[in-house]
Amino acid sequence: MVNATVKTIELADGRTITIETGKLAKQADGSVVVKMGETMLLATVVSAKEAKEDVDFMPVSVDYREKFSAAGRFPGGFLKREGRPSDDEILVARLVDRALRPLFPDDYHAETAVMISLISANKEEMPDALAGLAASAAIAVSDVPFETPISEVRVARVNGEFIVNPTRSQMEEADLEIMVGASFDNIMMVEGEMQEVSEEVMLEAIKTAHNEIKKQCKVQEELAAELGVVKREYSHENNDEELREKVKAETYDACYEVAKKQIANKSERLEAFEAICDEFIEAYTEANAENEEIDLEQHIGLIKRYYHDVEKEAMRRMILDDGIRLDGRATNEIRPIWGEIDYLPGAHGSAIFTRGETQSLTSVTLGTKMDVKKIDNVTFQGNESFLLHYNFPPFCVGDPKTPRGTSRREIGHGNLALRGLKNMIPEDLPYVVRVVSDILESNGSSSMATVCAGTMGLMDAGVKMKKPVSGIAMGLITDKGSDKYAVLSDILGDEDHLGDMDFKVTGTTNGITATQMDIKVDGLPYEVLAQALQQAKEGRLHILGKMLEVIPEPRAEYKPNVPRIETIQIPKDMIGAVIGPGGKIIQAIQEETDTVIVIEENDEVGLVEISGAGLEPIEAAKARIKAITAIPEVGEVYTGKVKSVVSFGAFIEILPGKEALLHVSEMDWNRVESAEKFTKEGEMMEVKLIGVDEKTGKLKLSRKALLPKPEGYVERPPRGDRPPRRDNRNDDRRGGDRRNDRRGGDRRDFRPRRDND
Repeated sequence: MVNATVKTIELADGRTITIETGKLAKQADGSVVVKMGETMLLATVVSAKEAKEDVDFMPVSVDYREKFSAAGRFPGGFLKREGRPSDDEILVARLVDRALRPLFPDDYHAETAVMISLISANKEEMPDALAGLAASAAIAVSDVPFETPISEVRVARVNGEFIVNPTRSQMEEADLEIMVGASFDNIMMVEGEMQEVSEEVMLEAIKTAHNEIKKQCKVQEELAAELGVVKREYSHENNDEELREKVKAETYDACYEVAKKQIANKSERLEAFEAICDEFIEAYTEANAENEEIDLEQHIGLIKRYYHDVEKEAMRRMILDDGIRLDGRATNEIRPIWGEIDYLPGAHGSAIFTRGETQSLTSVTLGTKMDVKKIDNVTFQGNESFLLHYNFPPFCVGDPKTPRGTSRREIGHGNLALRGLKNMIPEDLPYVVRVVSDILESNGSSSMATVCAGTMGLMDAGVKMKKPVSGIAMGLITDKGSDKYAVLSDILGDEDHLGDMDFKVTGTTNGITATQMDIKVDGLPYEVLAQALQQAKEGRLHILGKMLEVIPEPRAEYKPNVPRIETIQIPKDMIGAVIGPGGKIIQAIQEETDTVIVIEENDEVGLVEISGAGLEPIEAAKARIKAITAIPEVGEVYTGKVKSVVSFGAFIEILPGKEALLHVSEMDWNRVESAEKFTKEGEMMEVKLIGVDEKTGKLKLSRKALLPKPEGYVERPPRGDRPPRRDNRNDDRRGGDRRNDRRGGDRRDFRPRRDND
């Protein structure tokens, strides 16, 4: 028997979201089906009963997958089944993970898997806006420990109004789109893109999202209470409070002194902090070498964990109490910046952007429509003409490893940079653009370095961006138990790791283009967010000024190695003529002119994009295409090729695929007795189009119209104006009709009879 429990959430516009549990996947620790319209997500959570040995963190993994059958479609590829997750699926999983992960208890270390599957889809409803709610609801109905329910919603601004969980059609008209994850009390995560909106508008969008999320969190609490959920008991940590206090007492002052030295070099600072811990472990080991009651190996692990907390507290107190950061900067100060363009001669555009110890080497490639990325997802199919790829090789942080494929982190950081830049790419740019950012050094904010280097590289490539974009990462240090806090501009990696907020903002001089925020503390006031946004704006403009010192405006011309592209229009009904049977004509044009030609149908015209290395091959291809699509005009002179010769004239191809008749009477002023003797097949001839038959549409040519008329030439009168031919023939010298004389009368009356004999 099915004993399902259902809860309903009503949105402001009357749409409803339902959460159902108890019907599907009952062997999981928790499972729910979240439904809005025809879109349905199945979310499950399973957590191990015990933690593995030597695990001192929360090993949670979030997986989001879309089933093609959800939309009644077959997957592509040879196998016709879903494969590894797409970039979009990975991005949705990351959105959910970032909101969930901070809310598992710090001392809970059991391996936990959250799986979200799209099982029914509608192209208008966007399932990623329901994924966070589904995951949290699955945990809420399970016995897995969790501090508080969360949810995620998307907010878009359309015609000045905020819409929660907009449809795909509404998204096309939006100038702001953000995804917000939050609990009832606190904002946890924000990510989205905008078209140069103000900081005030973004804050208002976050507030709109949070108001909706509060209702969804309340419904989850009611669902858990109705089911009588009891969270499991666990014990995943063995702590030694006496050892914790000893580590703090003997290392805190030394940590604070190292922090105050303002060591700008990341490696040197790391070595100085590690030396304090190593020195303590060495002394502790020597002092307890013969103490059989102590498990030294276990205690060394505890010492390292406790020392991490000491290091974190020393850094935070130094910033809060003394206003000093690890590298000596003020809270709103940006690290030194230097940049360079045109560093890679083989690329179409390139730039180096270095801020402190974070460096991006970025290249830009301009391609044709043949290079467009085709998207075939469950709920969306289309093309993408602006690509950005972010690479984070291990050597950039001194890690002795080699890459093993593209990580989820690289996909996420690249997507943020792409969203920051894409709205500033001109709509009429004929190229497909690929930006590749290779992070060569990293000490905080490498995704924002990618945005800066990407802007400089695009300008170096000659892309006329609407406005240049810069990016900055903001941090936050708060003091529990007081109102004291510090907003940090351009954070270091350590400040990100040990701080309470990572807030990335990209934008132009006019407004914000993209943002990503992760908050690690409870109860962050909107006033603090407003200050962070304002400080971020000041930092962005400072960074943008440094970028414009390197390249103040885009190149006036593309570099010589950039393929040239021109687009021409042809009549829609001529597309087939240009392509030819089986593509024969267009392939021949491409091969003979060394170009790439792409034809698209747009409304009532055909758009022909021609690309090649320089203007000469493009002009040659254009001439061929224009000749095919040209309409012959009476009075125009053409140089044509004789395609065939018949007794009464020759058929000449004056335009590709268009033949016309040159009658023998129009070949020359002198009488041409035989067309075969006058010309031959394959000969080139200059002719003039003198007429078009109104009934048949056949074209009439003349060669003699282009020749000078011979001196003394007497034009023969038209056939209808000539005297009867027989009058000339019967005018006998003897004066009489020869035929009448011979036959004895008029020919019409003469009927010779035959004798039967």
